Amino acid sequence: MTKDERINLRVDAKTKRLLEAASEEAGMSVSAFILDTATLAARHTLADRTVFRLNAEQWAAFDTMVNEPARDVPGLRELLNTPTILDELE
Repeated sequence: MTKDERINLRVDAKTKRLLEAASEEAGMSVSAFILDTATLAARHTLADRTVFRLNAEQWAAFDTMVNEPARDVPGLRELLNTPTILDELE
């Protein structure tokens, strides 16, 4: 596949440092890292919009499941609220 299209981005210094650090860790150029990551995100975004078909019985089971109240998973709230290394970059 030939690369004959261009996308230009402007970022602040902090974002640039973050992208440089991540791309270095991945062993990629910044451009390759951004392209790879953005392409993966685009595929995930579009995958969420894929049509799938269910018969009446499958739909009823799916509908029941998604309408159940959310459960509190022990430790999950703490895990999601624990600072990570990414918080240090902000």
